[in-house]
Amino acid sequence: MMGRERAVVLLAACLLLVVVGVAGNFNEDVDIIWGDGRGKVLSDGQVLTLSMDRASGSGFQSKSQYLYGRFDMQIKLVPGNSAGTVATFYLSSQGSQHDEIDFEFLGNASGEPYTVHTNVYSQGKGGREQQFRMWFDPTKDFHTYSVLWNPNHIVFYVDGTPIREFRNRESMGVAFPKSQAMRVYGSLWNGEDWATQGGRVKTDWSQAPFAVSYKALAAAGCTSADAAACARSNGKWMTQDLDKAAMDRIRAVQANYMIYNYCTDTPRFPQGPPPECSANN
Repeated sequence: MMGRERAVVLLAACLLLVVVGVAGNFNEDVDIIWGDGRGKVLSDGQVLTLSMDRASGSGFQSKSQYLYGRFDMQIKLVPGNSAGTVATFYLSSQGSQHDEIDFEFLGNASGEPYTVHTNVYSQGKGGREQQFRMWFDPTKDFHTYSVLWNPNHIVFYVDGTPIREFRNRESMGVAFPKSQAMRVYGSLWNGEDWATQGGRVKTDWSQAPFAVSYKALAAAGCTSADAAACARSNGKWMTQDLDKAAMDRIRAVQANYMIYNYCTDTPRFPQGPPPECSANN
């Protein structure tokens, strides 16, 4: 086995971690907000499924809003030919100047890998995409996707492994989500115009209905309407940082599994990348 192949295999083995959290109950914690019956809560509130057919997808939102916190969700993605489908787990506020922290899961033709798409919006501005392949088949079982959000940074995790950090670079003039409370959302919708191979592969509606399953939502964050009070919160998520080992894991994942990074997209930014890119976000 070549050196790089061996490194990838060893990394994948190290990444198969189990994340344990205190799970909520979907009957108590979320509202299904669209889909005309395509979203269902099952197993006494322990599982939520979203489905999509040609007429509509579906989605839910948390009852609570949060300003900073740690958010974990176990998800099993659409199996088989999922081309054109987009499943999501994200945080968002409302309005044209909204903040948003995204996990989007872009389906693919049978046998082709999913793309995990991440993005951060602040004051209505996004365009900070990083995309990854996973080191497992996300359709075979549930895997845990997590967001840590505090005044210092936003961290994306998969099965407890950090894959991306977006640090607060307000000192460089980069807006950072810090004053708008956000709800937790999940959805399944048709993104065939862009989601799979840049829109070249369309949704095969003969495979509908498509379905994604969620369980074990664990949301620990500040629910006060007072942004100043949330900034003084003593929740452990407020001071959680990444040590050297965690940063090494991010670098390893990005070296082996990242397929797109806005910071290195020279044609997109001919005058140079956004300022946070020079600070190793």
